[in-house]
Amino acid sequence: MAHGAVKHDYHLVNPSPWPLIGSIGATIMMIGAVVWMKGLATITDETSPLVSYLFGKGHPITFGIGLALVLYTFFGWWRDVIKEANAGDHTPVVSLHLRYGMIMFIASEVMFFVAWFWIFFEMVLFQEHRTLTPAIVNFEGVAEAWAQWPPKGFELVPAFHLPLVNTLTLLLSGTTVTWAHHALQVGDRKAAKIGLALTIVLGVLFTAIQVYEYNHILHENLFFSEEAGNAGLYGSSFFMATGFHGFHVLIGTIFLAVCFIRLLNGAFTPKQHFGFEAAAWYWHFVDVVWLFLFAFIYVVFGTP
Repeated sequence: MAHGAVKHDYHLVNPSPWPLIGSIGATIMMIGAVVWMKGLATITDETSPLVSYLFGKGHPITFGIGLALVLYTFFGWWRDVIKEANAGDHTPVVSLHLRYGMIMFIASEVMFFVAWFWIFFEMVLFQEHRTLTPAIVNFEGVAEAWAQWPPKGFELVPAFHLPLVNTLTLLLSGTTVTWAHHALQVGDRKAAKIGLALTIVLGVLFTAIQVYEYNHILHENLFFSEEAGNAGLYGSSFFMATGFHGFHVLIGTIFLAVCFIRLLNGAFTPKQHFGFEAAAWYWHFVDVVWLFLFAFIYVVFGTP
């Protein structure tokens, strides 16, 4: 159906290459990850340089090609969605279903962190039971490490230093993105730009502090002493939770940065700005997740 000739409440999308290109890119990227870490070819002196770079262990070329295709798919697909919105294809029903889709996406992300918290609480609340497990009892160092909390060999990160600063940073960013959203709803584009720019700066600041904290953990050897190796599950759990959340913050910052560029270019109106609204929802999601991580990893179970 031609743009501008919508006769019903739904939008039938035009044929699109992006699902196929994205699938190919994701497949190449996953194969590339295996190549990068393990390699898919035995490299000898007779192996051609091309085969070595594409399939030899330690070479990220194949992974990079796949990643480039995936990023290209992101750009092209979302560009088409923006064109559809500007052409009037996003009717009230379509807009509602876009919101449903974003809600379900965030719900799936919530369930990932629910699964992680399940692991963490089992590890923390029942750590002494690990010393009774036959497979662990047979390894004296492991049983001894789990007989106390935190596990023997770990020096935990003080909750009210960098983690508290990061918590305040994210809470402040939640207020600035809400300010920007409200300003956009009332047509104050200048305030919306200021609020969104501040949110992006705070997101970058959070990531920088997180990187500094990780560097501190590595430099001070907080999780990597010889004794800590007997209870490596704690370190794995810590980096999985905070690292994956940090990745979400990075994605959210990029999400907001794209919205900021679009806002500078005249996009979004008080009645049509779901792209920005979705970014704000996502940002509030990473805010709330961090509050739980801070409360339980750093405060409640972050002290001996």
